[in-house]
Amino acid sequence: MAAEATRLGRTYEIIVADDGSTDGTYEAATALAPQIPLTAVRLSRNFGKEQAMCAGLSRSTGAAVVIMDADLQEPVSTLEDMLARYDEGYEVVFAVRAHRQDEGTIKRFLTRGFYKLLTMGSECPIPENARDYRVMDRKVADALLSLPERNKFMKGLFSWVGFRSCAVPIELKPRHSGHSKFGFRRLFRLALTGLTSFTDWPLRIWTVIGLGIAGLSIAYSFWIVLKTLIWGVDVPGFATITTAVFFLGGLQIMSIGVIGEYLSRVFAEVKQRPGYIVAEEFRAGEAS
Repeated sequence: MAAEATRLGRTYEIIVADDGSTDGTYEAATALAPQIPLTAVRLSRNFGKEQAMCAGLSRSTGAAVVIMDADLQEPVSTLEDMLARYDEGYEVVFAVRAHRQDEGTIKRFLTRGFYKLLTMGSECPIPENARDYRVMDRKVADALLSLPERNKFMKGLFSWVGFRSCAVPIELKPRHSGHSKFGFRRLFRLALTGLTSFTDWPLRIWTVIGLGIAGLSIAYSFWIVLKTLIWGVDVPGFATITTAVFFLGGLQIMSIGVIGEYLSRVFAEVKQRPGYIVAEEFRAGEAS
């Protein structure tokens, strides 16, 4: 990154946010300090990549900010094109995956479904396949940092703050080393955060379901009365009643679970704990 910024003739600083890793990232970053203007911040534990991004953004001072993952999958060479678009007047230039052919069918299906669900009730469309890798104007970074919420879904917040934006397609490279620790469990939690932060249709849909069941119940009641008047009273089936009870009970538990997810987000916000805690910070050199 430093070599690319120098080649492009840009004044730069590099900020490394270590999200409580155990692979010596912080030590390796500080060892580079004599050579480049670098700030390294190590969080006290793993708070998630959303909070790590905020820790890095809060320490940036440049007129423009570039966010990039540390796995080196995003080619640094695309930075020239992105900065050129920024110079054209765009305040946000973000990367999008050109394709997902390197992923499994199930993951592609789930990802597409998630974005459709997220866009369904969102006030601001979130581009599918958008990466966190982006160039942002200073005022965009400041707008993001001004948002007080603790359960952050950055892809949604990037879209919510607005500003003039454009996308640049990129081809991802294989990871430079190691393997991703962002497994299905953490992806699922992030998806829940996104849905509960930017949509309210999971709550509203239960009103529709309730009205639908009530309507069917009224119609069925009329049918039972009519059937009784015409053909007399028959013995109701135990299996039918049992199925109906379990079905309605399952719907009620599901609706309570959805409400619980939203309440848990509210509870986390009310506690007003900081999004992250800094264990150690190192700053060396000036922007060059």
